[in-house]
Amino acid sequence: MNTVRHILEDKGRRVWSIGPNESVYRAIELMDRHHIGALVVLEGERLVGIITERDYARKVILKGKASKDTPVRDIMTKNPVCATPGRTVEECMALMT
Repeated sequence: MNTVRHILEDKGRRVWSIGPNESVYRAIELMDRHHIGALVVLEGERLVGIITERDYARKVILKGKASKDTPVRDIMTKNPVCATPGRTVEECMALMT
């Protein structure tokens, strides 16, 4: 049975992050540079959210906001659900559903 640990061994353990007061524009720049679709949002070392390309499309573009003037905190998904390395893929899929 595949676990989160197995996926991280294949994919790598590097996690990219941004602060909640950074601009959405900066978040999109980081996602583009690193070829990723999401960033965890950290306040200090505390996880406070996640920002995704979907958040950008739905909460900035469709709302007519300016990405350079909008802080990440305004569009991030707060309190994201996390999985431990021992969780199975099936358990993670159930959490996501």
